[in-house]
Amino acid sequence: MAFSGKFEFESEKNYDEFMKGLGVSEDVTTKARNLKITTEIQQNGQDFTWIQSYSGTNIMTNKFTIGKESEIQTVGGKKFKIFTSGGVTYERISKRLA
Repeated sequence: MAFSGKFEFESEKNYDEFMKGLGVSEDVTTKARNLKITTEIQQNGQDFTWIQSYSGTNIMTNKFTIGKESEIQTVGGKKFKIFTSGGVTYERISKRLA
């Protein structure tokens, strides 16, 4: 299945709890919540590049491979390897733009 394309943030679950578990400060969590998030995904077989633009000013790029543990960086600069922190799993839902 091809995931390449551009996506726009639609909704999320467990954001505050997840960010707290990562140790992200409350002020950074609040600022990040109010940003317009656009994501571009580039797929090359099992390898993905995930480029996120936050309100058109901050751009963050993460790479991962299906089936391999990867380090992901948050907008606040924190790094993690899985989407569960302190027993909380974060879920973000986006809609395809192109």
